[in-house]
Amino acid sequence: MIRLRCVPPTIRATAAVAALLLALLVPDAVAQESAMRARPSPPSTEATLGVEDAIRIALERNHRIRIARINAEIARNRTGYGTAGFLPTLDASGSVSLAESRQETNSPFSFGNSNTAGWSGQLALNWTLFDGFRMFAEARRYDELAELGTQQARAAIEQTVVSVLRSYLQSVQQQQLLGVLEEALAISRLRFERAGVRRDLGGSVSDYLNAQIAFHNDSSAVLSQRLALEIAQRELNLELGREATTPLRVADEPVPEALLPDLDELIAMALERNADLRTAEQTLRAAESSVRVSRSAFFPRLSLFANYGYSDRTVASSSPRFTEDIRTQSADAAVGLNLSLNLFNGFRSATDTEQAELERRTSAIALEETQMRIEGLLREQYLTMETRKLTLALEEANLTAARRNLDLQLERFETATVTSLEFRDAQLQYVRAEIAVIVARFQVRISRLELQRLAGEIRI
Repeated sequence: MIRLRCVPPTIRATAAVAALLLALLVPDAVAQESAMRARPSPPSTEATLGVEDAIRIALERNHRIRIARINAEIARNRTGYGTAGFLPTLDASGSVSLAESRQETNSPFSFGNSNTAGWSGQLALNWTLFDGFRMFAEARRYDELAELGTQQARAAIEQTVVSVLRSYLQSVQQQQLLGVLEEALAISRLRFERAGVRRDLGGSVSDYLNAQIAFHNDSSAVLSQRLALEIAQRELNLELGREATTPLRVADEPVPEALLPDLDELIAMALERNADLRTAEQTLRAAESSVRVSRSAFFPRLSLFANYGYSDRTVASSSPRFTEDIRTQSADAAVGLNLSLNLFNGFRSATDTEQAELERRTSAIALEETQMRIEGLLREQYLTMETRKLTLALEEANLTAARRNLDLQLERFETATVTSLEFRDAQLQYVRAEIAVIVARFQVRISRLELQRLAGEIRI
């Protein structure tokens, strides 16, 4: 890509000559306007955001990544002996009561009016010793679900990182396209100013009008491209979990990447590392554990129970036969085994087992489909990348030819031996060729990103 600072010496000489002629021949107001147009934009004070910095910020602040990590933590919190049912349960209960009784009777055995106060406490232990291996199956299932949550988080993070890199490359592309159009605008400005000088010296008015139209068209293209760059930068900021209006500038060229392995090695890597495939495998394992859990309903259940209780009850009577309060204290303890076996529950256990088996079969089919889909996508993306590489080579060759043609037309433009239409055509050919190279390079990088994601090679 050519920048204005890298144009051939003949172009710089032409610009210097045009500026000198304008200073001598054009009125002061027009010269000042031209100087303002030619004045370069002040350098950006924003720090350049590199690829690694973008990934680091996204891993810390992207909302989807943060949610994925929380979901993985939720799945891990379900694991343990307690949630699987290995540990006993211990419950404590207590009560306090106050009662008042008013009686009228001629019975000599009556308490008469009385007030009763009492309190009691109890501890109850229950420990399942055997439940048809359900607790072991539950522990295994929770472990598989925790690993599934981890794999799902990894898949979500990888997809988000790819999305961040795609947005980053999109910003790079739009930034490079802006440079191309600004360069074209600089050339059109030079041509417009030269045409104005020639018109004032008696030259062609048509050439001046054509140059003015080209200058205005290129100015409009630059404005549109600046808007496209701003939109791309806002989208990148959102991917990074930042305010959309945060000042941002990306590097003109991302860090060069190492060569990818061949297709067979990529397929082998994908079958071993791909996050979607690992997620499908964990889903199948969790479904198999659910089948074992459902089958435990057909076995008997043996549990140990133990109880201990204490109560204290005091009765204050107004009867003359009871000169003291009547107080009763008791302590009770019990221990035993409880064996139960469900004989019939409306076929619910059989239905649950059949349902779990169907879900396992569905997960197995999904795993097979995922494996075939990933292999197919790998082959498709690999072929796409190779095709786009060939396209990029052709576009680069086309750019070289367009650059040489533009240099030739610029030399002819100095000597006024080229028509305005020929010059404009050469300029547009060069702009289109450079834009095509930038777009083709972007497409190659996107294909490479997809291959890395499918092969499980995204570095997090």
